[in-house]
Amino acid sequence: MSRIFPSITIGNRIINCCTLPYIIAEIGVNHEGSIEKAKELITLAREGGADAVKFQTYKAETLASQQSPAYWDLSKEPTASQYELFQKYDKFGEKEYELLAEYCRKVGIDFLSTPFDDRAVEFLFPLVSCFKAASADITNYPLLRKIAKKGKPVLLSTGASTLAEIESAITELEGVGCESLALLHCILNYPTPYENANLNMIQGLCKVFPNYLIGYSDHTVPDQTMLILTAAYLKGARIIEKHFTYDRSLPGNDHYHAMDVNGLKRLKENFLLLQKGEGITHKYPILSEMPARKNARRSIVLREKLNKGTILTEAMITPKRPACGISPIHWNDVIGRKVVRDLPEDHILCWEDLSR
Repeated sequence: MSRIFPSITIGNRIINCCTLPYIIAEIGVNHEGSIEKAKELITLAREGGADAVKFQTYKAETLASQQSPAYWDLSKEPTASQYELFQKYDKFGEKEYELLAEYCRKVGIDFLSTPFDDRAVEFLFPLVSCFKAASADITNYPLLRKIAKKGKPVLLSTGASTLAEIESAITELEGVGCESLALLHCILNYPTPYENANLNMIQGLCKVFPNYLIGYSDHTVPDQTMLILTAAYLKGARIIEKHFTYDRSLPGNDHYHAMDVNGLKRLKENFLLLQKGEGITHKYPILSEMPARKNARRSIVLREKLNKGTILTEAMITPKRPACGISPIHWNDVIGRKVVRDLPEDHILCWEDLSR
């Protein structure tokens, strides 16, 4: 029986283990409340080769209590209260997201936004091609059910979760109608030190959840080669989500661990190069190897001139290129046979040269 590989469709892209990753440039709140900055980021993401941009749709009062401590690096983002930080960046409403979704259609990139409350699920429904559920909401069953009932594909981040929690979230989503689901490995550190990235968890998720496409939502500080995200692709991630900014040097929030358009372009180039080099799974000599197979392999060659009737010994022969004569595979088969004609030194042995 042939294996059925998991896949998911987002917008016009069918994504599976054989495709390039679906790249989500997470603008999040890096627009800082400016529609023009948001549009600039959308344009840059499209220029860099992303498949989608993603925002975060929330209101501080429905997301966090006023006594909600920070869980990020305070040396990078000094706001010590979640509520206070979210208040800074929750200015967009339905009208703004409609404008941004329309702008995405205009420039040719998918519009996504993570909903953090029921109202956001409702007004984002006609605007997005799939729903993203944040890692922190993997146990927020009321929100997961609300999302699942909309019938669109769901991307579920799994940061800070156990396998049991992932399994339970899947049960909740599928129990109320979710038919298309992908799981994203994620580490909830802002930023994530390289030693905490645990990219092998991608392979672990592929093994434990073979029926679901696996992706990666990254919070590491990108290096110039985009190595971590490139390695995630090699580990099996086929959806890649990364924070996106127009200026990584900006202070606070998500700019410092985001990629910019140059990093995005490098990442896309890496993926294209790796896809070109991946090839097929089944091992066999390909057409371009045939000259090397013939000329770089060896035949059994005479070390010295031999007269007719001479019985071959190991001292009389050596393996040399090319492979147009008897292969060294048959080394033991030729030893002890007689030559049936006079043969010169450096002669490439053929079966016709030997007695049976």
